[in-house]
Amino acid sequence: MSNQPPESFAAVDALLAAVDDGSVLPVPAERVRLREAAGLTRAAVAQALGVRVPSIEAWEDGRAEPRGERLDAYRRLLEGLARRYPAAPPETAPPAGPASAPEPRRPAPAAHRPAARTPAPARTPAPVRTPAAARPATTATAPDDRYAHGPLAVLDADADGRVAAYCVGGLVLDVPATTLPALVEWTLAEARLGAPRLDGNGRDADPLLVLTASACARYGLPAHLSDEERHAGRLPEDHPAAQAVEQAGWRLTQRGLGPWARIYRPAQGGRRQCVQLCVPGWHALDARHWGDAAALPAAELARLLGTYATRVTTPRGSTAVTGLELMTALRPPTRASAPDAHGARHSEHNPGSLGKDPIDCAPCEAPDGHPLLADLPRFHQRGPAEMLLEEAYDWARPLTDDECMRSHVVGLDVNMAFAAAANGALVGLAQPPVHVTDPVFDPKLPGSWLVDLSHVDLSHVKAGKQWTRLEGSLLPSPFTPTGERPEGPAWYATPTVAYAQELGYDVAPTEAWVRPESGRYLDPWYKRLRDAYVTTMADLGVTEDLTPAQFLAAMDGYKQHDPELAVVVAAVKATVKGGIGKLRERPRGGGWRPGRPWPALQRPTWRPDIRAVVISRARVGMHRKMVALAAATGRYPVAVLSDCAVYAADGPSVLDVLPYGPDGRTVPGSFRIGVSPGMVKHEGSQTVLWAEGVREQLEAPELNLARHIRTGEVTAHDDGQ
Repeated sequence: MSNQPPESFAAVDALLAAVDDGSVLPVPAERVRLREAAGLTRAAVAQALGVRVPSIEAWEDGRAEPRGERLDAYRRLLEGLARRYPAAPPETAPPAGPASAPEPRRPAPAAHRPAARTPAPARTPAPVRTPAAARPATTATAPDDRYAHGPLAVLDADADGRVAAYCVGGLVLDVPATTLPALVEWTLAEARLGAPRLDGNGRDADPLLVLTASACARYGLPAHLSDEERHAGRLPEDHPAAQAVEQAGWRLTQRGLGPWARIYRPAQGGRRQCVQLCVPGWHALDARHWGDAAALPAAELARLLGTYATRVTTPRGSTAVTGLELMTALRPPTRASAPDAHGARHSEHNPGSLGKDPIDCAPCEAPDGHPLLADLPRFHQRGPAEMLLEEAYDWARPLTDDECMRSHVVGLDVNMAFAAAANGALVGLAQPPVHVTDPVFDPKLPGSWLVDLSHVDLSHVKAGKQWTRLEGSLLPSPFTPTGERPEGPAWYATPTVAYAQELGYDVAPTEAWVRPESGRYLDPWYKRLRDAYVTTMADLGVTEDLTPAQFLAAMDGYKQHDPELAVVVAAVKATVKGGIGKLRERPRGGGWRPGRPWPALQRPTWRPDIRAVVISRARVGMHRKMVALAAATGRYPVAVLSDCAVYAADGPSVLDVLPYGPDGRTVPGSFRIGVSPGMVKHEGSQTVLWAEGVREQLEAPELNLARHIRTGEVTAHDDGQ
């Protein structure tokens, strides 16, 4: 003992002190015994301690230890359980005999299980054309031990250069890696980060590492990109960090070492090796969608991004990129075939998906500059009879004399309008469109139709099964984004033409590009995003069971209840809009010329026809609600912008526009107040004097009030052009 150095004495004394004051927790096996003896689930313990289930699993496996307040709370729990359930004295070993199967763990009593919110009953889906084999495979809900620490980690370094990885649920890991290649190796070998596949035919999500400014410095990366690097979207290839990655045998994708970098090695034996980096300091988190997330402390940023990753998917770039990737993750293009004669399986097309190969769109669906239009004369402007123009509303009209006597203009905003429009949408799948002349219109056949709808008279339409007379001049046309009545033949997506039939008018297409192979490709995408949105709004106190008045009260200042979760809501909504927009991504960057292909065309998910169907359904759905409200109450919109409609009213509340009876019901088929996608919330209210004042000031009688109804701020340049 006399030869022991003084440092060892100090370490031993510190360990003994920790034992004396109770800082040392029971061994992992004893932690499991105490919890099971009490009939508690890991989920119940996690809920009580404010952590995620994987953290409890890590503590019980001895892979990690709680810290700070959670250490004190966990020790208090174990001490209380130890008093109630002391360990049994050791028994005499029985005679040797056949080994018996271990006794299964006893399930927790119902009283100890965390209460789960009961979801609202889902609407009965319409019949699907996709064969049963195309339905998404059921994903197991059991926790995957490979990803016990969650889908991502936010890395932060202290003043001494020690790096900590903040995971979902409050778990903090020490990161021993000192270089970028070593960090990738550690992540794949030890970090236990990632997420299981969302569909049985898909692949698991790669682990995501979010690097704060201090972590960037620790791994030889700049805290911010220079102007030249921002323009290029990455660090130069000769940057030391990029070279270190290459020299270690890792590869970078074509995006290089940028805000959303992927570092990988080719898969070997079916084992994927890929880590994704997110660098908020390089503008990876767009402030329009993520707010001030980039400035949050590491632990709070891990909670925000972890909530999004758990409820939606691990971010893989911008919200638009993530929205598109989510479609593929839920409807993988291929699946494993049945075993052949030799027992081997092969990759084959997954029915119900878009396939793995891109397909050409119809000429009318191609945006300007597409290779299909390379033979058009230079500067040729295509009209409605040459191109499909399914876009969201941007329409307004002057107030009538009666509306000017009202006190307010009130904006109604449709929740997740494009997500709601995607639900149940019948779209073309993996086969190219078929050209047909003089077709018979089929409302269940996705496609683009050349048809004249100028004869549809909005003053005499069917509302439900009855013909109704309306003030047609006070309604926008459902067939054009501007709301103007079409003047002749034009290309329309199937939902638009079907709506003309619904209004009671005959249609006679002269030409069409149709897609006989069809299915409800976007249904799982909608459900995933819908659940994420509704669940997060419920966390903010806005639930589906509220009355209209309660809902409007709950929405007042809901973002202040938990600003981080409010950012998650904004990101979910941006994922919807961005994902739909990405279906028709236009050329980006210099060097492209009209008539030449651009990279997005090589994706199977470059599908302008699917985008057109969703936007058509959203616009038609908005018009259907406006017609139902006008037929029942005589109230007409004064402006419509995408998913927002503005009405004149006798008060500033949405309830001053929408009539609700004592039974809680409103006009069937019209706008309904609530949190679910497709229902409406309050966008904003201003006085009629404000509306008329800004129009006179800007000399713009058809200024779109929906663009400014939320804040009331209008400048001389806000003319909507």
